[in-house]
Amino acid sequence: MMKKALLATVVAASIAGLAGPVLAAPAVVVVQTAPPAPRHEAAPAPRHGKVWVEGHWRWTGNRYVWSQGHWVSQRNGYAWNNPQWVERNGRWYYTEGNWRRGSAVMGNRGMGDRDHDGVRNRNDQDRDGDGVRNRNDRHPNNPNRN
Repeated sequence: MMKKALLATVVAASIAGLAGPVLAAPAVVVVQTAPPAPRHEAAPAPRHGKVWVEGHWRWTGNRYVWSQGHWVSQRNGYAWNNPQWVERNGRWYYTEGNWRRGSAVMGNRGMGDRDHDGVRNRNDQDRDGDGVRNRNDRHPNNPNRN
């Protein structure tokens, strides 16, 4: 009898594993202590078909660990929201980075990501992707003019 129950559990788990990926709400972690100040990482130059995920602090259950910035493949029709910590009523809420349908980068609201390459405007060296660095570009937000 015990073998049949175990076999049924294994079969059910296998079938559940075959189901396609489901877009779920990003996981949220709640911590009592504030995360350390973010480390400064120079954002690399944009790469075609890639989105830069900024470095950030993760909570491991008993301490904060730095997760370095890295590239991920871009998803057509989706925008990347960087992971973020938000303080509410003395507690710190962490939301994992996630993809959102559409072009608005929700996690970077107010910081801007005009070209949707995953690099915030303040860190982006070539916002319009025309090959001219912002400081040398008379029109840094217009890809048709230098």
